[in-house]
Amino acid sequence: MVNFIWLFFILVGFIVAAINGRIEVVTEAAFEGAKTGVTVCFGLISILVFWLGMMRIAEDAGLLSKMAKLLQPLVRFLFPGIPRNHPAIGYIMSNMSANILGLGNAATPMGIKAMQELQKLNPNKEHASPEMCTLLALNTSSLTLVPTTLIAIRMNFNSLTPTDIVGTTLIATFISTAAAIMVDRWYRKRQPPIHYTKG
Repeated sequence: MVNFIWLFFILVGFIVAAINGRIEVVTEAAFEGAKTGVTVCFGLISILVFWLGMMRIAEDAGLLSKMAKLLQPLVRFLFPGIPRNHPAIGYIMSNMSANILGLGNAATPMGIKAMQELQKLNPNKEHASPEMCTLLALNTSSLTLVPTTLIAIRMNFNSLTPTDIVGTTLIATFISTAAAIMVDRWYRKRQPPIHYTKG
């Protein structure tokens, strides 16, 4: 669906530019957009490498495992259907820890692994299970303490105060996460529970 939406916008842009006799504007905008994309990516690399390195140090120092233990009661509450000690729980806790630290790119591989493990438990492979929906909602809303990626983008565009976004991001993600959890609970109470077997 997203591909069709982008294709629609591109075609409309070409048609409008052709009607106005300014097709060269489309070419200039495409090259300028590509240039900006590459510039932003290079600006993000140094910040992401730094934080991924910090993440690795935190992992070796046992900080992530302690954080995962702190999150375990919350994970049990949010994902009651997952059997204890299932691999999906470890991936979910790592995914949540990375998202809280604002490392969305580092959290993505763990989120994908968690989804794969949840799909193994899913009795109906054609439809997402409640646990998969919960994980998707949490990833989309994701409480963030340090918006690392946003700070990096603001630094890349020469913001004088790139960390000013921290307070508003914390408030916004707290509200979005609380809303996601409440909506998730509301839907869960309106459908019969699924009893999973360890896959």
